[in-house]
Amino acid sequence: MASPLLSRVSISNATAGNTISFSSSVSNGLLWRRSIAFPDKSRRKVSTVQAKIREIFMPALSSTMTEGKIVSWIKSEGDVLSKGESVVVVESDKADMDVETFYDGILAAIVVGDGEVAPVGAPIGLLAETEEEIAEAKAKASKSGSSAPPPPPAPAAASASPAAPAVAPPKSAASAPVPDGPKKIVATPFAKKLAKQHKVDIGSVVGTGPFGRITPADVEAAAGISPSKSTGVNVVSPVAAAPAPVAAAAPKAAASPAPPPIPGSTVVPFTTMQAAVSKNMVESLSVPTFRVGYPVLTDKLDALYEKVKPKGVTMTALLAKAAAMALAQHPVVNASCKDGKSFTYNSSINIAVAVAINGGLITPVLQDADKLDLYLLSQKWKELVEKARAKQLQPHEYNSGTFTLSNLGMFGVDRFDAILPPGQGAIMAVGASKPTVVTDKDGFFSVKSKMLVNVTADHRIIYGADLAAFLQTFAKIVENPESLTL
Repeated sequence: MASPLLSRVSISNATAGNTISFSSSVSNGLLWRRSIAFPDKSRRKVSTVQAKIREIFMPALSSTMTEGKIVSWIKSEGDVLSKGESVVVVESDKADMDVETFYDGILAAIVVGDGEVAPVGAPIGLLAETEEEIAEAKAKASKSGSSAPPPPPAPAAASASPAAPAVAPPKSAASAPVPDGPKKIVATPFAKKLAKQHKVDIGSVVGTGPFGRITPADVEAAAGISPSKSTGVNVVSPVAAAPAPVAAAAPKAAASPAPPPIPGSTVVPFTTMQAAVSKNMVESLSVPTFRVGYPVLTDKLDALYEKVKPKGVTMTALLAKAAAMALAQHPVVNASCKDGKSFTYNSSINIAVAVAINGGLITPVLQDADKLDLYLLSQKWKELVEKARAKQLQPHEYNSGTFTLSNLGMFGVDRFDAILPPGQGAIMAVGASKPTVVTDKDGFFSVKSKMLVNVTADHRIIYGADLAAFLQTFAKIVENPESLTL
């Protein structure tokens, strides 16, 4: 008898035009069950189910992003939001991007504040449909810190217990009001991370945030560290670094013991971008690579550069165009191996060029570089550099590269080896072009400009003969650069 009743309720709701979505929302289940139990009641009660508290999640802004940092909230609690409106600015591992809301409503509560870090998929804010639900949303926000990642607090408390005597003396008052019996820990994700880092029992910390929420400053105070700023980036001063040997002295042999800090030194945590670069570099160590160097004469390329420079063409654009044209003739160098079991021939030649920006390194991508003429390619490159330095690159503008070019010749570096980015087959390191004494086939000496090019390649898919043939083609294009302007 229950099935026909449920069917009638579904049909009546569909007829009335009421659609009920439970995706990324928290609804009042009691009202829903009441509408099923009394299907003949007025449909006005059923419509109250549509009022929901929705969560704004930390988005994945790139394929390598595992957590994001809140740069700033564009909107404040209590603001009325419209679908598609920017709500918060999030710092990913590569850029700062605006996050939009998918629903209309009221920003009832901010779960993760400015400067704090949250994993991808974690709720960072709550959206209510009516003003009556704001109080309920705030209550839910006060509990979200404990319900988001339940496993981490237990190991943190267990590992911090041996170090409790070392931490307790500087902050004995904070450990006094520990309640009897288990309780849910309400703390920001970054506060929990700091508790693990400094080996602080987060269960003994008294929160000073809204609804008793534990903030990073509370954890720092419990660890005896003088807080510098209540932001996600915690720069530890020389004075704050003093308790580090005490925490390191705890019997925690899981990792290799860190050397004691040098007096007067300053510990600076990685930025989000630096952490991503570090992760990628460690990941690249698992790839078997080899390196091949090749000398290239650049007299004609330098002459061409002097002609096209007034038109806005850069040397980086010339080298990227030459590399793209060479890759078109040697597609295996443009291939990639990501799973260790197969490799992919990429149909597009996307040249990623390494750019140093404030606080990190990023590789904007010149997509289809072989199909663009030199002047359009150079214009596109200037736009990408401006967006990279403003941290406004879109994900497809920095994670779609199939081959990477790194040019340190502009700094006078004559040669260097580059580290292969994960997911690519090769990276080219270009040194400076310098006058060099060379001999021709008849043994006559002359002075010509020459640069050294080193390519690091994935030996699982690219072999020595493949790379040598590619470099020969690249050298011919550079030494006879007329084809670059066609």
